[in-house]
Order: sequence, then structure tokens, then C-alpha cells
Amino acid sequence: MTTAEPAVVADGLTKTYPGGVRALDGMGVTVAAGTVFGLLGPNGAGKSTTVKILTTLARPDSGTALVAGHDALRHPDRVRRAIGVVAQKSGADPVATGRENLLLQGRLYGGRGAALGRRADELLDRFDLSAAGGRLVRTYSGGMQRRLDVALGLMHRPQVLFLDEPTTGLDPEARTAMWDEISRLAGDEGLTILLTTHYLEEADRLAERIAIVDRGRVVAEGTPDELKGELRGDAVHVELRDTPGEIDAHLLATALREFAAVREVTVDGRRLSARADDGPAAVPQVLTVLEQQGATVASVTVARPSLDDVYLRYAGRRFAEADTDPAGAGAGGAGAKDAVTAGNAGGTR
Repeated sequence: MTTAEPAVVADGLTKTYPGGVRALDGMGVTVAAGTVFGLLGPNGAGKSTTVKILTTLARPDSGTALVAGHDALRHPDRVRRAIGVVAQKSGADPVATGRENLLLQGRLYGGRGAALGRRADELLDRFDLSAAGGRLVRTYSGGMQRRLDVALGLMHRPQVLFLDEPTTGLDPEARTAMWDEISRLAGDEGLTILLTTHYLEEADRLAERIAIVDRGRVVAEGTPDELKGELRGDAVHVELRDTPGEIDAHLLATALREFAAVREVTVDGRRLSARADDGPAAVPQVLTVLEQQGATVASVTVARPSLDDVYLRYAGRRFAEADTDPAGAGAGGAGAKDAVTAGNAGGTR
């Protein structure tokens, strides 16, 4: 594989699980070699199913997948030798030492002799595990286990590393340390990394390009700055005191679009979001319209565009709400709530 060729190409992937749960609905991504690519989406969006297909652990109902130049469906053995995988759950043997886990992983890929031991020691040192290399993994902290998991994925020097939710469950300090190491891997070794995450900050900080995934498909893709740059102006977020049934969401969104200097108005339960060229100047108009419509305001915030705003624009709901709502899991889910959108909300890609 040459550096000019993409490291990962997935096109038109579909996958339906028993019971009619449609996990993927035409999923497609292209990952340039030597880059960090982020799949960002809430729980149930289809990120892990995509990774399972790309790493040969599952087969799609339809679509194609190329990894490191190999067809993942026709030549899964070739793909497995070219990739490293860090799954959501640790694959380390808890009753073996950290070093023993690394040596076993290396042997599975054909490593032998002194070179195998040197590689294990190199990775223990790189991930600050040298002092713990002789301890049983079951005595490791959560952060230490995740560092060992990444080291295991790198033992055979893969071309592509898949990190599936690598920092879930870590405390803030351990998460930051893992972010630093992922950045070093990409910068120092030119490794291609496909990262799945539901942390907005993680995707913003680590990924050179991001595909925002919702209900089994990519709804937006670009660099973090490109995606946020599409949302010119400020984001205006309003929290209402009224219960959702006390106001007419359609009427409220329409009134704001017509009488306030805002656009892309979304009313979702008690939360209202809009965009404005000058957020602070638009707030008095927004408050006036809300008062005329009988809505009581609890709080108003104005902020520069974030990835959460990008997700809201393309998916029609806030990221946190999609992440906690089981009804939105998979492409067949109904979604968190019936969001009402007025104005130019933009189309999907």
C-alpha cells in the first residue's frame, strides 16, 4: 500500500440485527493514510458495528470495505495482520502480567526471540508501564489497563490502529494522558488511527477529520474547524421553564424565524436553539418573541459554534439527548424526541 492510497475505504455498509434493529444504513467513510480519523456519534449510532466490519469481526448485509489495501470480506486474514484493535472491553488476560500479555500477543503474530522481548519492553516503557510490567493485570488501575490495551494493539507494528471508545470509563486525568499518547502515535510514527468516540471534546482535540454518525449513516464530515465554520455566527441556546405541552413548538419556531434576527431554530422540549450573526444583539429579540408566545425563560447562553451545534444542525437533536436515549439506537430508532426545526437547517451529506 502506498501512502497515496486511503488506509480505509467503506462504502454503502448496511447491517440489520435480529429483531429488525438496523445498525448501519449506507455507512461510508474514507480514511487517508497517516491520519487520525474520528467517528463521532452517540451510543447506538453504528460506530462499533462499523469497526466490527472493518476489523473482520462481523459481515455487512451489503456494501464494501477495504482496509490497508485488502478486501475485508474476501481476505479477512490479510486485514487482521495489517491492523491493531483496541476494543471497548479490555482483551488482556487479568491473571497474566503486563509483559506476559505483550509477549503472547507478539507470538500470535509470529514474533520470536530477543526481538520480541525488546518490542515488549519498548512498549512498556512508552506507556509508562515498565515498573508494573511484572505485575498481574488484575492489579492495574483502569488507566493502566487501557494503556496496556493500546500497547497490545501496537505489538506487531500495524498499519492501521482501531480505537473503539478508548477512554470510556477513565477519569479526567487518565483520559488526558491517553489523548496525549494517541497524538504522539499519529505524529511520531505516521500511524493511521480510526477512533470512535461519543466525547465531543475528544473528537475535536484528536481527529484531523471527523465523520458525524447518526442512526447508522454519516450525516456530516470534515475537519473540526470546517464543520464548525459552516455554522457562521453565534449559537443562542434558551432553556424554557414551561413543560413541553404548554407551548406550541411549531408556532414558537415560526415566530422566532420571522420576528427575531435568528435562523436554524430548533425547539426540542424545553430547549430552544438558534443561530445568529450577532448572538448578544439577537437575545433581546428572542426574549421578546418568547414572552409574546407565553414562554417563560429559565436561562439564555450565547456561544461560538461547537461540534454539538454541528450535530444538532444535521441530526435535528442535541448530542447529549441522542446519547442517552435508547429509542435512537440504530438507524431504525425513532430518535430522542420530535424536534421541530424552522429555517435553513441544512441537508445531510
